[in-house]
Amino acid sequence: MSAPALVVPDLHGRPDLLRAVLDHFPGTHLVVLGDAIDRGARSMTVVDMLLELHAAGRATLLMGNHERMALEGLRWYRRYQGTHDMGDYRRAMEGYQWWMRAGGDTVRSELGRLTLEAFPERLETYLGLLKNTVYITGDHVIHGAPPATPSLLVSHAAPPVSHPEHRTPEDAALWLRPYEGPFPLPPGVTFSVHGHTPVQTPARVGNHLYIDMGAYETGRLAVAQATPHGLPQLTVICGRGEPGRARKYPRFGEPVPVQVIDLPGAPPR
Repeated sequence: MSAPALVVPDLHGRPDLLRAVLDHFPGTHLVVLGDAIDRGARSMTVVDMLLELHAAGRATLLMGNHERMALEGLRWYRRYQGTHDMGDYRRAMEGYQWWMRAGGDTVRSELGRLTLEAFPERLETYLGLLKNTVYITGDHVIHGAPPATPSLLVSHAAPPVSHPEHRTPEDAALWLRPYEGPFPLPPGVTFSVHGHTPVQTPARVGNHLYIDMGAYETGRLAVAQATPHGLPQLTVICGRGEPGRARKYPRFGEPVPVQVIDLPGAPPR
């Protein structure tokens, strides 16, 4: 039997909260929902930690929409290096600017310099490791496709479903919002867990669970113990931040019970 899996949503440059997860949940295997980069001040520290965890077999890394944006310009630039087609170069620059406008500028500030011509090797390595969707069974095994036994689906924004605004189901899984669901789940999938859409408190919509609490600014990170047998148990780690900023986040669905861990220096609840 594998180590118990713990689902970790959008870290957005908060290595302190990732370290708290490791301290409070030793012996678990992290399934990181993507959006580990951008917005927060220490994205590359998070990337380095995740690369180390992945190399040790302690983490499965999923893609978020912010990683997808980071890849857009890089992919076109790598293509341009082979074709020398200025159309490819133009698309590379457009993709790069798309990422910068959406939060990549914080990574550039952290590094002091960030260009496609001198893209950080460790960031490119991280981007190349990311999966889209995984399924976790009761024996804690992580599958790349729906297994024959009951499972928990884990992806960044939504289950991979066909959608008219997205080219593939895998693209849809990076971008869809809760109000566009609920979404069909594959046979045998009991629940799905997602980040992407920040919420004031973790919420259930049908059999979908949304757990992104805007950790980069609120200091609150919800994690889910992965199980296909009923609603996953949630823990909210409260660190340094401004929890009042969550008031701008939407309320939807049904709030779910959580346990709370207060870290030193966390604002009073």
